[in-house]
Amino acid sequence: MTTAPLPTSPTAGQPTPDSDRRGDPGPSFPPGRRPGVLFDFDGTLVDTNYLHTLAWSQALATAGEWAPMNAIHRLVGMGGEQLLEELLGHSNEVARSARPEFYKRLTDQVRPFPGAGELLRALHDREVAVVVATSAPEAELTPLLDLLASADAIDAITTADDVGEAKPSPEVFLKALEAGSVDPARALVVGDSVWDVRAAQAAGLGCVGVETGGFSRHELSEAGAVAVYRDVQEMGRQLSTGPLAHLVVAAGWQPH
Repeated sequence: MTTAPLPTSPTAGQPTPDSDRRGDPGPSFPPGRRPGVLFDFDGTLVDTNYLHTLAWSQALATAGEWAPMNAIHRLVGMGGEQLLEELLGHSNEVARSARPEFYKRLTDQVRPFPGAGELLRALHDREVAVVVATSAPEAELTPLLDLLASADAIDAITTADDVGEAKPSPEVFLKALEAGSVDPARALVVGDSVWDVRAAQAAGLGCVGVETGGFSRHELSEAGAVAVYRDVQEMGRQLSTGPLAHLVVAAGWQPH
């Protein structure tokens, strides 16, 4: 794991220098708001990025277009319209409309990453809000949630259907903060792509990266990720010492 200084509030979950003076209540936080983690879904919690790449390749062929798969893969995590503009330099409604069906045919191959459901459950049990914030439409997300076997640990979900602009726009994370009643000063994003990192930064949030989407540790760190893990299982194993530990402390959780 690599780490960089956390951009979240330096006093999140910690007493202020004078907070132990008699009568000083310490830091105050927005009422009804709580610490939380905003999770990207594809490539972060479930192993889908290469399936999305293949679906886009097949959709492009249907539309009479072609692009190398490595170029497609580098853009997975963006919204479809943005991906096509970056990839082709223009939109293609035929390809965009065809992609969902090609992807649907591949979803029986989707697997959750080891430790994904356990990490969501561990955070939820420690009173940290768990929000899924994805560029995928709800119709693609919902059938895959059961793979995590921890749906009841998810406090809120924000999808492409809830926003006007997909990543790297910050809108999906800003909406997720609202949906989960999460305090921005005590929040982090977990994602697998540079688009997650950039969207998080634009929302004023730190992003913890995982390498499971195909972006390297170096790329995620260079983009501004505050820490990078091999996968969410490694993140979960280091929950008490990594960046997410700040949020557990901020939530006031104490081991029994």
